[in-house]
Amino acid sequence: MIVDTNIIIYSIQPEFGYLRDYLGVNQQILRVPVISKIERLGFHKLYVNDKEKFEEFFQIVSPVALTDKIINEAIRLRQQLKRSLGDSIIAATALLHDLPILTNNTIDFADISGLQVISLQSIS
Repeated sequence: MIVDTNIIIYSIQPEFGYLRDYLGVNQQILRVPVISKIERLGFHKLYVNDKEKFEEFFQIVSPVALTDKIINEAIRLRQQLKRSLGDSIIAATALLHDLPILTNNTIDFADISGLQVISLQSIS
C-alpha cells in the first residue's frame, strides 16, 4: 500500500490515533514514495519535534525509489490532467507497483484508470 503525503502528516497528529493503529497493523505492506519524504522533510516551516516524528516514520516504512519508469508514468499522468508533481509521482508509483494508495485526498486520484484508492475515512 502506498502512503500519500497527507496520511504521513495526519499520522503524527494526536486526534488520528486510529490512523497510527492502522499503519502499525499494516506496517509490513506500507510503502512510501521518495517524493513524500522530500515533501515532508523539505517543508520550510517544519517544527523540530515534527521533523523527528516524520524521520521516525521514514525509518519504519519502506521507501520506493524514483525510477525512469515511474518518471515516465508521472509525466504521462501530468499530461492527462493538471495535477501536482507529487501526486503524479505518487500515483505513478502505485500504478507501476500495482498497489493501492491510502489518502485523504481521493479526488486527486479519482480520474486515474486502474488506480485503487483507499480513503482515510474508510479506515476510521
